[in-house]
Amino acid sequence: MGLLLDTATLIWWIYDARRLPVGAIQAIKDDQRVFVSSVTAMELATKLRIGKLPQVHALVAGFAKHCAIDGFEILPLLHEHVLRGGSVPGEPRDPFDRMLAGQAIVENLSIVSPDVAFDALGARRLW
Repeated sequence: MGLLLDTATLIWWIYDARRLPVGAIQAIKDDQRVFVSSVTAMELATKLRIGKLPQVHALVAGFAKHCAIDGFEILPLLHEHVLRGGSVPGEPRDPFDRMLAGQAIVENLSIVSPDVAFDALGARRLW
């Protein structure tokens, strides 16, 4: 199948996996291909910079290392992804969510996320 972790899921996976439902944990452990988006790196760095997520300093500093330790592949952002995410009508307006949704749709991945905003964007969501 293939999974794409959203930003909150990655944070919880690394810092407090108890916040994740058992089904999500099992899916991440069982799936052959689990991706973390370069969009997530941007969102983490942005939110660290503006003071919204001060606890992710180590994750931002060692983003690729943290992903590699858990066997997650980093998914680069392509123009096909942003065109798809940007063209979906309606809400939500969050550009990070739109880019992640575009990646999930184009790459045929399920987003592991508690955020129902992905449903409105047409992405398949697990959680």
